[in-house]
Amino acid sequence: MKELVEKICKVLVDFPNEVSVAQIDGKQTSILELKVNKADIGKVIGKQGRTAQAIRTIISAAGMKDQRRYNLEILESSSLE
Repeated sequence: MKELVEKICKVLVDFPNEVSVAQIDGKQTSILELKVNKADIGKVIGKQGRTAQAIRTIISAAGMKDQRRYNLEILESSSLE
């Protein structure tokens, strides 16, 4: 799942080298922490959050196969300020 989110987001942003995804696993839920460049936050979230919601829908549907819930958190990378 981590790789799926990473591939989707690298296509959307201007700084694909700064996209990273960390996965924190729980018993039935996993949290995916997506870090992107400060300038790319708007592109990943989209107008009215539609892009972020679409990514969440995709990982939710893919998680059904694993019988697992996934939560996506979008974080700002602080490497270039």
